[in-house]
Amino acid sequence: MSGPIVVDSVAALRAQIRDWRREGLTVAMVPTMGALHDGHISLVRIALEKAERCVVSIFVNPAQFAPTEDLDKYPRQLARDLDRLRETGAHLAFTPTVAEMYPAGFATKISIGGPSAGLETDFRPAFFDGVAIVVTKLFLQAAPDCAVFGEKDYQQLCVVRQLCRDLDLPVDIIGGPTVRDSHGLAMSSRNAYLGEAELDIARKLNAVLRQTATELASGADEASATGEAAEALVRAGFRKVDYVAAREAVTLRPWRGDRDGRLLAAAWLGTTRLIDNVEILPAPE
Repeated sequence: MSGPIVVDSVAALRAQIRDWRREGLTVAMVPTMGALHDGHISLVRIALEKAERCVVSIFVNPAQFAPTEDLDKYPRQLARDLDRLRETGAHLAFTPTVAEMYPAGFATKISIGGPSAGLETDFRPAFFDGVAIVVTKLFLQAAPDCAVFGEKDYQQLCVVRQLCRDLDLPVDIIGGPTVRDSHGLAMSSRNAYLGEAELDIARKLNAVLRQTATELASGADEASATGEAAEALVRAGFRKVDYVAAREAVTLRPWRGDRDGRLLAAAWLGTTRLIDNVEILPAPE
């Protein structure tokens, strides 16, 4: 199987998509920062089911990293990524440089409210504004019919949906289920930073969240349950817990027991920050 078409300029991307549109083909997009793992590949497979052509962007977006974060050491492995896309059947890889996405003099910002409030924003204040600008640019550059984002980054998924509603961007946003290893650990590019001992600890994150979600669905006090979950993570070996919080599934407002909910968490193992989330499901009758 031949590999995907690889382009690194907006002009080349638009030219290829114009050709597909002339043929009457639909287009799906999967925005990524590369270092592709099985979670990303699951999103590509969804995109291939939803449209006749699949575009995967690979761009480590500096706008969503704070000066103290891991932009420089974020894993970059383009050749391997392209091999994985070839095996999966993606049609085009868009691999722009920073200068292509943010040329000299770039000065525009997008500020997101609504579901961006709290959680990640409390610890990474510039993160979702950086996500918003790059996603808006990608959607304007590629004009896809739909785009697929992973539910592992659940707050990001909600923010992107809000962005498209508010700016009338004609892109259907599809959430892809979180892909986990056999121990329940959510696939993440940052898992590559973890040694074996840390991986053993990391795999306890989802178990604690699932147990806490069950307790909440059964009527447990939210503050007590989430506080106990944070303590359980520290006892398990996490260095620090940024948050464990229950939110309404769509708006990410504080959760009420009569609404669909999500339990979200962020915690540190050494210098690596992991996030995860689970549904809060009604207790079985």
